Amino acid sequence: MTSEPPPPTAEPELRPVLSSDLHTNGVATTAGGRMFLPVQPRPGSDDPQVVEVRDGTPVPFPDAAWNSGGDPARSFVAVNAVRLDPEGRLWIVDRGAPQVGAEQVPGGAKLVVVDLAGDRVVRVVDLSTAVRERSFVDDVRFNGRMAYLTDAGTHPALIVLDLETGATRRLLEDHPSVVSQKPLRAEGRELRDPDGQPVVINADQLEVSPDGQWFYYQPCCGGMSRIRTHYLDDPTLDPSDVERHVEPFADTPSTGGTAMDADGTLYLSDTDRSAVLTISPDGEMQTLVDDPRLLWVDAMWIDDDGQLLMPAVQLNRMPDMNGGESAVDPPLTVWGAPLGLRPDRRH
Repeated sequence: MTSEPPPPTAEPELRPVLSSDLHTNGVATTAGGRMFLPVQPRPGSDDPQVVEVRDGTPVPFPDAAWNSGGDPARSFVAVNAVRLDPEGRLWIVDRGAPQVGAEQVPGGAKLVVVDLAGDRVVRVVDLSTAVRERSFVDDVRFNGRMAYLTDAGTHPALIVLDLETGATRRLLEDHPSVVSQKPLRAEGRELRDPDGQPVVINADQLEVSPDGQWFYYQPCCGGMSRIRTHYLDDPTLDPSDVERHVEPFADTPSTGGTAMDADGTLYLSDTDRSAVLTISPDGEMQTLVDDPRLLWVDAMWIDDDGQLLMPAVQLNRMPDMNGGESAVDPPLTVWGAPLGLRPDRRH
């Protein structure tokens, strides 16, 4: 069992930043205040997959064509995350498969890069050579000329991408550190799929330390591991050599999403307790906030006002994780906590 971290001494104020009926699962904001969110379309709907919030209204981004569900080379198959790079461009992670365990759509797994100065797609990184038949590309972080992605699919792994050459490598495939090792929990219970089987989400959360030296990652159920980035970056190392350098880091609980500030503190949601925890660089866990409104907080973000944005997306109440029945109670809310944090924009 995961040890429960101490309760907070004083909980921060929670402020609603955005409420919507859309099933969002993350958030990213620019220094100028623009807000972008990935969306998981509701069954039978024509929901877009990426939106920008303009005057309080979610608008398809970068345009309707990319959200049309057409040619995988020019439209999204299944977006899972959005991330701003150090140059301020928006990177959109298309996982290439409709759900965990499903087959990849040919040409679907990709990174779509949008220049926000003109809202133009300036690059599409094809990940076809980096994925397997039932891969599920989850999220991305940057570190100089390298990018790291998690593959939560049937054969979980880390994907290392050279941003200059486009070359990719799969590392730690099926390694214990990327494979779900314990039940996935939320709101006090184990999660089941529509067939009554335990929900399994492998390699999922990922962060890079502010100095770029450490890569942190885990399956959705926890616990968290780390590895020095130079072992990931060196293409001359045999994959078996890379595996020898994995270190256990923290006995984390079931987690929806993470964030990391410029001081190296990691923020991590506890989906079982509807809480958000902090983990210091030396691995000490504390409870930041414990609130029943924080229902499955997914990919968090630290904005330029020092606010921690926490999308409470109720993923555990959606049919795929709730025995085939929806228990979502709309609207879904992005909560903000004004903590005076310093964002890390290099990763």
